[in-house]
Amino acid sequence: MQTFFESPLSSVLSKNYLTPKKLAHYKPYTLRNFREISQIRRLSAEQIEAIEVVGRVFPFKTNNYVVNELIDWGNVLDDPIFILNFPQKDMLNPAQYETIVNLLKRNAGKEEIDRAAMKIRLELNPHPAGQENNIPSHNGLKLKGSQHKYKETILFFPSHGQTCHAYCTFCFRWPQFVGMNDIKFAMRETSLLVNYIQDHPEITDLIFTGGDPMVMSTKLLAAYINPVLKANIRHLKTIRIGTKALSYWPYRFLTDDDSEELLDLFNKIIRSGKHLSIMAHFNHPRELEPEAMKDAIKRIRETGAEIRTQSPLLKHINDAPELWARMWQAQVELGCIPYYMFVVRDTGTHQYFEVTLEKAWHVFRNAYQKVSGLARTVRGPSMSADPGKIQVLGISEINGEKVFVLRFLQGRNPDWVGIPFFAGYDKNAKWLSDLRPAFNNDRFFFEENPSSAGR
Repeated sequence: MQTFFESPLSSVLSKNYLTPKKLAHYKPYTLRNFREISQIRRLSAEQIEAIEVVGRVFPFKTNNYVVNELIDWGNVLDDPIFILNFPQKDMLNPAQYETIVNLLKRNAGKEEIDRAAMKIRLELNPHPAGQENNIPSHNGLKLKGSQHKYKETILFFPSHGQTCHAYCTFCFRWPQFVGMNDIKFAMRETSLLVNYIQDHPEITDLIFTGGDPMVMSTKLLAAYINPVLKANIRHLKTIRIGTKALSYWPYRFLTDDDSEELLDLFNKIIRSGKHLSIMAHFNHPRELEPEAMKDAIKRIRETGAEIRTQSPLLKHINDAPELWARMWQAQVELGCIPYYMFVVRDTGTHQYFEVTLEKAWHVFRNAYQKVSGLARTVRGPSMSADPGKIQVLGISEINGEKVFVLRFLQGRNPDWVGIPFFAGYDKNAKWLSDLRPAFNNDRFFFEENPSSAGR
């Protein structure tokens, strides 16, 4: 008799569909070899210098799929996918940039450059939103590869998944990839995670994140997931996997050596009685155009998994309502569920990508008006701040005072969720820390009695 741990994927997907038209082989590009990209000759000397300089501070990696299928090399100065993947000069302030460029010009040694780069990184809020406060403990041990901020949801960072098929230049988890090991989230021991979840019946959702779990082989990913399934934790209802592989390497689900086994693992999760949600990151409509990406979505959905989509709002990339409306509509047509529009977190390259909260609200509202109800599952603009996920509902005037209207979508204290509250209007505000309570109040209501999710 077959159990859900051994059923083959062939019962889910047809044999014809499992035969790809052409094989794809992943080739990464980093500082060591990006000059091998033939299109690089289109770049100016200044652009190449920026890659070399900024790439010493922030993680830089792209791949042949992004280079050949997504970037418009005829418009490289303004191309959103190029900016998403290749470091730009203004991602550092002038003093920081000059520090690195001067070291390179005088052929400084690697150790000296690395020290200077690390000093700059520490100036850039490497762990925003109090993430270090989210690490849970169990029987006196800290689960350093986990975060438990909201009572229903625990995040798990597999140690083998601490990279990506390509690095986004806006990434708020950039410290994971640049050698900042003392503040890096990563964990190998799944049994500790299982025991923690078993002892916390309030947890219904487990999120595998990173990095990107989809960089792991299926064998490694299964080594993390199978113990959770075999533990048969009844209060754990949903497994989520955060990934940008659909955008940056859809062949992970099509032609990689173990793509069939990966989809079989997805189907196994479903047959175990758990809900599986792939949390896909799409930042621009162009990422939704390639046929390989569409085929990958089809294969994932045939396993019984659903796909939810999310992205931050990014200057230079997608800060126009028409782009979001196109993106949400295309996602719905492909069978995905629009989920979140985020505000850029206050870390790393945020000064390059951030927009004001007022503009974020206008972009969201105008895009929301352009789509049907099926795409209005999306929530935003939302700040993943220290106290929780805070949505900007709008701008209003109350008793003669112009205010931001806000609410918690998630909170360290669940009692905060859904309560409208008000901040004084500030046309320059870009993050929660820029806001002050309205009506001459000294504190926001959540600052009077702060509480965490219980760790």
